[in-house]
Amino acid sequence: MQQISKEKFQIVGAKASDAEKISKPSLSFWKDVTIRFRKNKLAMFGVVLLVILIFMAIFGPYMTKYDYASNDLMNTNKPPSGTHWFGTDDLGRDMFTRTWQGARISLFIGVAAALIDFVIGVTWGGIAAYKGGRVDEIMMRIADILYGVPYLLLVILLMVVLGADLGTMILAMTITGWINMSRIVRGEVLSLKSHEYVLAARTLGASVSRVMGRHLIPNAMGSILVTMTLTIPSAIFTESFLSFLGLGLTPPLASWGTMANDGLASIQYYPWRLFFPAMLIAMTIFAFNVIGDGLRDALDPRLRNKG
Repeated sequence: MQQISKEKFQIVGAKASDAEKISKPSLSFWKDVTIRFRKNKLAMFGVVLLVILIFMAIFGPYMTKYDYASNDLMNTNKPPSGTHWFGTDDLGRDMFTRTWQGARISLFIGVAAALIDFVIGVTWGGIAAYKGGRVDEIMMRIADILYGVPYLLLVILLMVVLGADLGTMILAMTITGWINMSRIVRGEVLSLKSHEYVLAARTLGASVSRVMGRHLIPNAMGSILVTMTLTIPSAIFTESFLSFLGLGLTPPLASWGTMANDGLASIQYYPWRLFFPAMLIAMTIFAFNVIGDGLRDALDPRLRNKG
């Protein structure tokens, strides 16, 4: 048998560069997610695009001398020019001002619907999963019954009965829109509540709200954020669809959906009236979707090893 010399068992010193790498502190969950997200070029493009859209929604209406509701019957249906950058509509209103004024309403509807879905869905799904047993069964059966109601039919019915205004539109979108969020939160909480740190908190007498707020919901926040980024464009699209059905906001208020509906009837002769709001709807939905996909990709490696 070949003898192995003692020299081969000598301790090899670590290089200074290797020692520096070893001594670096480990990344936190969200720091790691942020780094992964920033490496996604398409997602970062979506962030930049969304920031531009939000900036224009805030400051765009102030960039011209025109008011979004003022009529000018001497300048109806004018094409885009140096005077009216996006042209005018059939009442002579400046389309640039109305487009960015409408952006405020469309984005507000999307964000408001997502926030309401977040509050109701997280509360409902979290309590159902944490309590478990019969409470979970009853709460999720109620959610299943509501989910079985045709979403668009219910939204249209509420809009017809209660009237087409901003509050009614948001209510109609969220009356069953929170169910998807509740199911996602329930699944996350069910997988987390058996972990040692949750059991320790419960053993020490922590209240339900404390366990949910300190341990369960923060660890489920990744999936919640992804769902919210996909809920916002869905709400914006739903508002646009309702407007195409004539159930949009009443004048002089305008959203991208109502403007696209107005422009559809005159697309053959005045295509710019449809082009600009439709383009911005598509850009906003694209931005939120790529951000949501990028966030999901950034979270997945850590979600597989969570706990």
